[in-house]
Amino acid sequence: MIQSLRSWLVGLCAFAAVAGGCSSTIPKSALALSPQSLERRQLQTRTFDTTNEGQILQASAGLLQDLGFTLDSTQSTLGLLSASKERDAREGGQIVGAVLVSALLGVRTDYDRNQRIRASVVTHPSGGKIAVRVTFQRVVWNTANQITRLEFVDDVEIYQEFFSKLSKSVFLEAHEI
Repeated sequence: MIQSLRSWLVGLCAFAAVAGGCSSTIPKSALALSPQSLERRQLQTRTFDTTNEGQILQASAGLLQDLGFTLDSTQSTLGLLSASKERDAREGGQIVGAVLVSALLGVRTDYDRNQRIRASVVTHPSGGKIAVRVTFQRVVWNTANQITRLEFVDDVEIYQEFFSKLSKSVFLEAHEI
């Protein structure tokens, strides 16, 4: 009896030590947003003076299609749509470099071949207005079919152009033009 109680206590202590060693606290800095994320969010978000979220989503979908995107999914009840388009990613300099390396060293060198550009639009009603956030990402594959780049598109002009065209589209739809 004492032996089994002793074994049970040793087991309990071992469990407590292991469980205690596994628990850790999350550093406060892990949940803090960087200044770049705030700048990126401001670049990607605009507010429209309307309460018609469906109209905003419809205009966004039409605009993305006009820009060559194919709609992948829409969840109008959640205020979400996503789209993508495939594009050639070959650059002359990269190909020339690969050919030179292959010729000089006799080894195959891969270069970027194609890319998929993804767009996501999220709408959020807020105080009689609709906030719209659009994000663009780019995934690039090389000739060996490996991902060479996975990145957010942070080009200010792309976001400005998108929101300018979206504003015009929302205006035209609102006035049935």
